[in-house]
Amino acid sequence: MRRPAESDRDPGLQPERTRLAWRRTTLSCAVTAVLAGRQVLHSGGASAALAASLAALVFLVFLWLAHRRMLQLGAPRPVLLPARSALAVVACMVALAVFGAAVVW
Repeated sequence: MRRPAESDRDPGLQPERTRLAWRRTTLSCAVTAVLAGRQVLHSGGASAALAASLAALVFLVFLWLAHRRMLQLGAPRPVLLPARSALAVVACMVALAVFGAAVVW
């Protein structure tokens, strides 16, 4: 089976669809961080406040990664997402889920 080469990519609307997917993911992360902060305001507690603070920090890191990727997608020939960046995004998503659950728990 032949692996797709970088030259096989769709030059049409694919970068725009990918950029929109990054924006949707960023929005869902923002909602999670805001809901975690809201929960802390209503329930209080030092551990919940720490978890919400860490969720906000992870959101900012994810926001930076997403912004950088969206800028790369604006190029006429965007580079493939490096494995290191993909792992950082996955780590942010997992951490955000864990910290969000810690606030609710």
